[in-house]
Amino acid sequence: MPLAPITIPRREPSEHDVQIEILFCGICHSDLHTVRNEWGGTVYPCVPGHEIVGRVTKVGSAVTKFKPGDLAAVGCMVDSDGSCPECQAAVEQFCPNMTGTYNSPDRHLGSVTYGGYSDSIVVKEHFVLQVPPNLNLAGAAPLLCAGITTYSPLRHWGVTKGKKVGVVGLGGLGHMAVKFAHALGAHVVVFTTSPNKKEDALRLGADDVVISRDADQMKQHASSFDFILDAVSAEHDINAYIQLLRRDGNITLVGAPPKPLVVSAFGLLLGRRSLSGSPIGGIAETQEMLDFCSKHDITADVEVIPIQKVNEAYDRLLKSDVKYRFSIDMASLKSK
Repeated sequence: MPLAPITIPRREPSEHDVQIEILFCGICHSDLHTVRNEWGGTVYPCVPGHEIVGRVTKVGSAVTKFKPGDLAAVGCMVDSDGSCPECQAAVEQFCPNMTGTYNSPDRHLGSVTYGGYSDSIVVKEHFVLQVPPNLNLAGAAPLLCAGITTYSPLRHWGVTKGKKVGVVGLGGLGHMAVKFAHALGAHVVVFTTSPNKKEDALRLGADDVVISRDADQMKQHASSFDFILDAVSAEHDINAYIQLLRRDGNITLVGAPPKPLVVSAFGLLLGRRSLSGSPIGGIAETQEMLDFCSKHDITADVEVIPIQKVNEAYDRLLKSDVKYRFSIDMASLKSK
C-alpha cells in the first residue's frame, strides 16, 4: 500500500504540551514494517515517523524547558504512565503503558497517534528533547531512533576506552554504532558480508573490518571481544559471533530477524558469555546521547529526500540502497 497525502487532526497544546513545526523526519525500517502491516496491528490511516526534528511554535503555560523558536526533537514515544517502576527509573521505553509516536492509542483524540511524516506535532514536554544547535538537522533526525538504539546498549554494557567492540552489519543502525563506539574510545571492528563496505567502515571510525564469510578472518578474533552489537535483521549464524566473545563478554541484538535464532548453549556456557537485546533508550539517556553527539560532532549519514519520493525510498530501503538513512525534508510537504 503506497503512502499518499492525507489531512490529520492534531490537538491544541494543553498546559504541559509543546507544539513543533517538523523540519526533518528520518525513515526507520520499522516505518516500512508498520506501513505494510508486516508485524500486524497496523491501524489505517497510518502516519509513520519517529525520528523528528523541528522548531517549537507554541508552548503550554506550565512548560519550562522550551520556548517558541527553540530547536526540538521527538523520538519513538510521546507518553507513558509516569508512575510505574520503569518510569521512576527513567527507562520509559519499558513502561507497560508507553504511547508510541505513531500507531499507538491516542488518549487525547481517541484514535491512534500520528507520526512525523507531517508538518507539525503536539507532544507532552517530558517527551520533547533539546537539539544542540551545532548539529546538522537532517542528520540529527535519525539520532532519535537509530542513534539511541545503538548508544543505549553501548552505554549499558560499559563500552569505554580500551574495550574491543564488534559491530555486525553496516546499515542505518550499524553505521551509528561505529561512530559512537569510536567516540567512546573503543577499538572498533566491523563485521560485514560485503567487501565493498570496508572503505566506508574505516571512514566512519572502524579500526578493522572483517569479512564475516571468511572463516580464517573470523578465527583470528576468537575469544577477544568485550562487547558485540548485532544490527543485522536478516537470518544469520549468531553462534559464530558468540565464539568471538571473551570471558564475560556480551552480544546485544538490536536487529530483529524474522525467525528465531538458533543458539548453542555451549557457546554461552564456556566463558560465561551472555546474549541480550535492547530497544531504544529512556528520555534522559536520549538527551545524554544528543549532547554526546554535540560534543563529538556526530550525526547520521543521510540522503535528504522530499516527501514526494517516500515510496521510492521505501523500495530502496528494502534493497539497502541508502547510505545510511533517509531524512525527509518536510518543507517539501508545502510543494504540490
